[in-house]
Amino acid sequence: MTRPIRCLITAGPTREFFDPVRFISNPSTGKMGYALAQAALDAAWTVDLISGPVALPPPQGLNLYPITTGAELHEACHDLFSACDILIMCAAVCDMRPAQTHPHKVKKETLEWNGRFEPVPDILKSLSNVRKPGQVIVGFAAETRDIAEYARRKLEEKNLDWIVANDVSRSDAGFASDTNTVTLYARTGETYALQPGTKLEVASSLLALFAPTLSRTQSNT
Repeated sequence: MTRPIRCLITAGPTREFFDPVRFISNPSTGKMGYALAQAALDAAWTVDLISGPVALPPPQGLNLYPITTGAELHEACHDLFSACDILIMCAAVCDMRPAQTHPHKVKKETLEWNGRFEPVPDILKSLSNVRKPGQVIVGFAAETRDIAEYARRKLEEKNLDWIVANDVSRSDAGFASDTNTVTLYARTGETYALQPGTKLEVASSLLALFAPTLSRTQSNT
């Protein structure tokens, strides 16, 4: 018998804190990542889900790892990555963080209105650098213009196998929407424009395209 495909999925936003009560983030709700997790369970895959702060109940039957910050996501991904056959990096990582985080609430009269920021480490690229033969890496590109150009650039720069791109300025495909319209780009050059549908339908279509590329279905011992 072959063992189930093991899938590592990240979902939702990350938050970066100025102090205990103020943070920067993005509008991600986690709906696409959670739909991917459900579709993977429906396909009888083993699912590890790393989730940022969302208001969604996790699908039953997966391993859930809650995180909040980019640093926590980085650590969780590196802890779990080596065991997976496919990584689907759907989380919307906040790309910058305050250069200084205050341990207590800063009173508004002493706030620095022109705060300094620093980049959050590139999690996807760092994982690509340590991948093992046979592991498949999928990224997401949420854009508002020049979708194909930016997606193909990210695919190459981060050494991905696939990238899923969508226009988040659309009300029927952006953050918080229950539907999505995406284009899938492969490292091998193929492009797939998926039919619009619910996020679960889109997730199922994506997994059907990823599945043939997975080469590490091993016998149970």
